[in-house]
This record gives sequence, structure tokens and C-alpha cells, in this order.
Amino acid sequence: MTQPPPPPNQPPQQPGFGPPQDPSQQQPAQSPQQPPSAPAGGPDLNKAPEPGYGYPQAPQPSAPPAAPQGPGYGYPQQPPAAGYGYPGQAQPGPYGQPQQPGAYGQPGYGQPGYGQPGYGYPQPATMPMQPQPGGGGKKFNSQIAIIVSAVVAIALIVGGGVWYASSSGKDDDSKNTAGGDGKNKTNGGGGGENGSGSGSSGAQEKAPADTGSKVLFQVPAPKTPKDVTSISTAGSWLTDTVYAKSGIAEVVGYDRAKGTKKWTIDLPGPVCEGSGRTTEDNKTAIIFKPDMPTKGDPQSCTQVAVIDLETGKEVWTKTAQSGTMPISFNNVTVSGGTVAAGSTSGGAAWDVATGKQLWAPKTSDSCYDSGYAGGAKLVAVRKCGEYEARQLHIQNIDPKTGKVITEYKMDEGIEYAAVVSTDPLVVAADVGDSAGDGSGISDFFSVDNKTGKLRTRISAPGEDFAARCDAIYKIEKCSGLAVGNDRLYIATEEHDGSGESYGQTNEIVAFDLATGKQTGQRADAGDDYEIYPLRMDGNNVLAYKRPPYDKGGQIVSIDGGTFKQTTLMENPATENVRDVEARMSPDYAEILFSKGGLYMSSVYASDFSAGTDRKEYLVIAFGTS
Repeated sequence: MTQPPPPPNQPPQQPGFGPPQDPSQQQPAQSPQQPPSAPAGGPDLNKAPEPGYGYPQAPQPSAPPAAPQGPGYGYPQQPPAAGYGYPGQAQPGPYGQPQQPGAYGQPGYGQPGYGQPGYGYPQPATMPMQPQPGGGGKKFNSQIAIIVSAVVAIALIVGGGVWYASSSGKDDDSKNTAGGDGKNKTNGGGGGENGSGSGSSGAQEKAPADTGSKVLFQVPAPKTPKDVTSISTAGSWLTDTVYAKSGIAEVVGYDRAKGTKKWTIDLPGPVCEGSGRTTEDNKTAIIFKPDMPTKGDPQSCTQVAVIDLETGKEVWTKTAQSGTMPISFNNVTVSGGTVAAGSTSGGAAWDVATGKQLWAPKTSDSCYDSGYAGGAKLVAVRKCGEYEARQLHIQNIDPKTGKVITEYKMDEGIEYAAVVSTDPLVVAADVGDSAGDGSGISDFFSVDNKTGKLRTRISAPGEDFAARCDAIYKIEKCSGLAVGNDRLYIATEEHDGSGESYGQTNEIVAFDLATGKQTGQRADAGDDYEIYPLRMDGNNVLAYKRPPYDKGGQIVSIDGGTFKQTTLMENPATENVRDVEARMSPDYAEILFSKGGLYMSSVYASDFSAGTDRKEYLVIAFGTS
């Protein structure tokens, strides 16, 4: 699991518990220390679980880290001071990709991927250093002391929270929040969850006669406004005919095959986040700023809109307030005909079709909803109690009425959790800050959606596994994993390859969500490749293989039963194409694949290459014949 940027150095602008409000407005800090590399041959995937496996573990205190050392190549370097709350500048080089906002996050998606921003701790968005040929570099440990001190300071400065009034009328504040039957689609992948679904009957993606791809089109990176170093371009979506992508203060729909513009939605400010969920009729939700950021006014992410990805129309735009202040949202999702947006200072839900607000937040000094995950179900991560005595309530909620259907209470002291999948319900958390790498994950919790009871707990040490989640801001932005067939598919950390190869490699392994045990299934990336799960395709796992310096990337389908790999696409190995693809790291870029089309995009536009001959791209699209 990989290293996040350090925590933000300014308190939230909105009232409420928790971490800072808007990661896109935070200042960068210095890079952390590099740990020893993983042992040759990769993690011991058959070792016994640590003590306490299967049960909540009490958080352990962590010692302050040593002074930061220079990190290895391929990962974020210490950025220079940045102006007016924008991400810092990466070191120059042939490759580079902005990190997702606030973390990943799949930025998302992500999210991550999506494309979008380390994970599990408060942080600003930063620009990672360009990866060098031959695969990724080593990972870094978190600066735990800095993170803890930042969160403690925030907790001392800010109090209060929000709760959601439900129709139940109960006085239990811990349950006073808002599965619907509304249908939602995977973004660019048909039914099921986006990269974390339960799997549908039969795979949709088939291998073509010729798996060699060609570049369909490229979209040049937009120029940032004057005096703005970096600006968000988070959000990308696929329909049968359209590839849609956020630019600077706009969302543009491109012809999937030709790259010609079909429509443009102009916005007053940049898109902060886009949902990875779409409705059956191709509507989705975004969060954006009400104006362009300036040095004196970076703006907050207060606007929530539903957009139609087929027609290119803005269906509606709404805001919400916490007390007298507008809420600056961190995350947005779609489930059961409802749009839900959340943050540490409040949230709200609206009807997708009409924009009617469904939930009304009220202030509270005990609990608040930090965010939501959508898709087949709508799940809230609700925080109760104070820092270091926090208890997270994972709630399956009715998207229309706000009623809590079932609830799982995590062990006290776990500060942050991300929702990997809503059906089956899988939650990731860093228990006791034990992951040690800023990925936001030390354990996965498989929860019964019908009863709210824990099915099993899966230990996933950061030194062995490469998944990551933004449990602070994006809630459902995770990368390096997928859920389907009642199993968790997760990428391992890189390790030395076999034979005479000097490169790194890894694999995808599977855990049973009923027992918590490994199934024995294993998909190897192959020497010099790195493999990352993208999403489910029926019972199969779709994965991207990041290539060595002299080859193109691949998309493979992994059979959910036999784990046999089938190559669906292999990209050109020409130098100019490799150069662009290498900048779209799966850890930071948005990667979507469906129907023989692969779309890779950046989540930030910057002026870092200004004055050089290097040409930057917002999007590169590949397709097979």
C-alpha cells in the first residue's frame, strides 16, 4: 500500500468534527521517509493471521517517525511551497501524474481511479514525482506523529457535527441518519459495483481477434488560469456512445471512438469530485465550486449538480447549509434514485430526477455522517464521539426516507473507514494506525447487510498488500481491489521478479468474504509488470497491467473460477505512446474500460511543464479493432 501526502496544516472552514473540509484547498508538506523494500519473492500469502484476527482490535499507539529522508524514484518528492492553497509542484522529468484530490481515491475512481487521491489520513493533494521506466518504486511509511498532531489540533479547535433527521422519530442520535431498489450502473462497465461489485451473470467483455490497440484520440491538458499552479479535473464517465471528462470549469462529452466533442457543460468553477455511479438513463452527480479560485479566494466545493451524460445537460444544481454556513462537500454518490453528498460539516440528499431535498441536516455535538457510498445500496459512515474515543457506525440506509435499516458498530478508536462495496458490504479501515504506509487499510470488514452483523474480518498488512482507500474525504474511493463472487480481490505489493529479471512484479489474490480466508487463487502480473484490479465484469475481474519501459500496458480478464487470464488489449510500445501512458499511473489516474475501449485521464491540470517542450495530456484513449 502506498504513501499519502502529509496532513493539511489549516483547520476546516466549516463547523463540525473531523479532518479539514476541502482537501483541494490545503497546503503541501514535506515527503515522508522511505521504508525498507519488500522481501524478494513477494509477501508470504499463506502466513497465519496476526493475533486477534477476526475480532476488533484495540488501537495501538505509534511512535513518532524518524526525520524524513529522500524518497525513492517514482513517488512524490517534497514539493516547494505552493500559492493560495493549491497542490505543490512535482520534480521535472519524462513522466508524471497529479495525485487525486485529498488522497487516491478511485478518485477517485477514483478514486481514484476513479482517477483520483495517500489514503486514510488528512492530506492535501500533491503531485507525485514521475515514475521511471521499469515499474514503480518503493513505498513510504506515514508520518504518524504529524498526522496525529494535526488531527488533535483540529479536534481541539473545532467542535460539533451534524445528524440527519429520519422518519423514525427515535431519539438515538447514533442512528438518526438517512436499500433502495433504484437501479444504478457501473461507470463504464454495466451492472454491479464500480470496481467493487457483487458480480452479474456472465462477463460482457470479450477478447477481440486482434488484441493490439491503437490510440483513438488524445486530449491536450488545459491551461490553468493565471496565477493558479494546479486545478482539479476530477471525474470521467462512459456510456455506450460518450466518454465524458471534466476539464477546467466544464464537463465535455467526447465521441467514444473519434474523440470529437459532442457536448459541453460550462460551469462557473472547477469540478471537485464526480460520482463513480450512474443511473440506468446515464445521469450522474458532481460537486463543483461556485467560481474560479483565485489567490485571495480559493473557493469551496458547495455546488452539487446532476448532469445527463447522453444529452450533455445540467439537470439541476443545489446547495445545502449547516446552520448559517454553506456546506463544502467532500464526496458525492448515487443510489436508488438519490444523490447523497457528505463532508465533515454536514451533508444532504436529493432526488435525482427533481432535485427535491430529501434529508435535512441538524447540528449535534455527538454524531455526524462523514460520507456516503452508493450503488446497489446506500451506506453511511457515521462518526460518534470525540477524537481517540471515536466509534464508527456503518449504516445501511434508506436513500428516500433517511431511515437506518441495519447498522454495524466498529471497534472504538478507529477514526476513519472507507466503503469498498455496498452489496456485499465491505469496509476498509486502518485499525490503530497499524497499516504504517498511509494506505488507509490494515483490515477489511465483511458485514451482513441484512443483519448488520460482522461476517468476518480480513487482515491485510500494508507491507503485503497494495490496495488503498481515501477514508478521510472520498469514503468510497479505493484502488487496487475489487469485490465480486462474495470474494475480495486485492493486489499485493511489488516485489522482486523471478529469474534474471531485475524488475518488480506483483499479483492479485482472493479472500472469501464469508470465512476471511484466502481461496488459493492467484493471478501473476508477470516479470516487470504490475497488475491492478479495476472492476468486476460479471464473475470475472478486469485488471490493468502497468508495463515495463519498453512495452505497452494491458487489460486482462481474470476468470472468477479458474483465475485464468485472458488478454483483452495490449497498447502500442512506441516511445511517444508509452510516454503518455506511463504518466497515467493507476494510483493517481482515472482508468475506465468497456467494450474494447480504454480511457485514461488526469485528475489535475497544472502549469508545471510551462516553458518546456513537454506536452501534457488530459486524456489518452485506446481501442481495439
